[in-house]
Amino acid sequence: MGVPTDDAVLIQKGKKAGDPHVITVNCPDKHGLGCDICRVILDFGLYITKGDVSTDGIWCYMVFWVVPHSSSPFVRWPSLKNRLQSLCPSCSVTFYFNGQPSNSSASPVYLLKFFCLDRKGLLHDVTQVLSELELSIQKVKVTTTPDGRVLDLFFITDNMELLHTKERQDDTYKQLNAVLGESCISCELKLAGPEYECHQGISSLSPSIEEELFRFELSDKETRSQALSPDMARLKKANVVVDNTLSPAHTLLQILCVDHKGLFYDVLRTLKDCNIKIAYGRFSLNSNGYRDLDLFIQQNDGKKIVDPDKQDGLCSRLRMEMLHPLRVIISNRGPDTELLVANPVELSGTGRPRVFYDVTLALKSLGICVFSAEIGRYSSSEREWEVYRFLLDENCRFKFSSTVARNEIVDKVRRLLMGCLFGITKQEQSAGNADLADAKITATIACSQSILCIRETKRITSHVLSHQA
Repeated sequence: MGVPTDDAVLIQKGKKAGDPHVITVNCPDKHGLGCDICRVILDFGLYITKGDVSTDGIWCYMVFWVVPHSSSPFVRWPSLKNRLQSLCPSCSVTFYFNGQPSNSSASPVYLLKFFCLDRKGLLHDVTQVLSELELSIQKVKVTTTPDGRVLDLFFITDNMELLHTKERQDDTYKQLNAVLGESCISCELKLAGPEYECHQGISSLSPSIEEELFRFELSDKETRSQALSPDMARLKKANVVVDNTLSPAHTLLQILCVDHKGLFYDVLRTLKDCNIKIAYGRFSLNSNGYRDLDLFIQQNDGKKIVDPDKQDGLCSRLRMEMLHPLRVIISNRGPDTELLVANPVELSGTGRPRVFYDVTLALKSLGICVFSAEIGRYSSSEREWEVYRFLLDENCRFKFSSTVARNEIVDKVRRLLMGCLFGITKQEQSAGNADLADAKITATIACSQSILCIRETKRITSHVLSHQA
């Protein structure tokens, strides 16, 4: 019989408005647990202000200070605790002998189908309801008819595993009807059948779009759809350093980069996919838009990373995954204008949370209606991507033939996806002083390379060595 794990996850609310909430996880360890925890925190619309992660390979202790994002202030705290609790391996004898938690069956997929009159912001309003109900969108197919009506197919799973009950279904109908109102013609919720498999794929991409969407690095050319605006280009600044001199058994990985929403998830999912184990990690507070991450790591065989090629490969992979975790472009699809967003899928098959939520919110704020939308998986560059495709309705204030208008849309979408957490002052932005902003980043990186974590490194090293003892 396993030891009760009711206290494996503790959530301490902030004492006053604006104070961070503290999430503590104390349970048996497993590979990639930190990544899974950060993914759920991101899925609940929370931003990690700082964190500490420690493990001896058998037991782990994690503390995260979090605050809600302004775009999603509503948080179901009891549900968050339950979700995090479900990730923790059982404190059982079986776990210690096998080192693996028991496999759980996949959640059933349900089809939510509704037919209603179209309006601006409808897609996001429905997405927000599903998010607040903890219903995860797996696939979606949105079609607008010539007479101004919309048929939406949402393939969803229930994070609470209660959608088979009448009470849960009635609550879902109630919340949806509150949003759809009298415009709703019909609404149906049932277990998905063969139609789910029919919507698994995604229509093919042209070679030029595929090359631009999945390229290793973004282009600096202003004519490219993914070209970054001056302040967004600061996201391309990052420093990743490997040090093997401070610990006899661990490699110290030091990261300095511009902050963004989901940064810790992007770092930890990369290490998880590369089979890198974290013995101790510290995520510093946001300082003028920048983050310091100190991670004591090992290879899966328990050894340090000493091969220069492996070090360079890991650093290069981390830079790419941190700086460009999401790709956003606008292209022509026949006579129509299409917005495409792509993010890499974890090796476990899990995609990034809240992408559809943020994109639809951005389009709603711009007053752009979606003529059709779809989500699918696409394999390219020897990896799998989750691709979101939106055909945009021409009846809005934007002239999609204009490069300026297209860049404004891409910039708005990317900002919501990345969280707009940049260390550049309003004066620098308004003045367009790129040189000053670049100088700030360069100086910060240079400073970090010379004095990075002298006192903190001593503290961390002492902590790691105490574990080794």
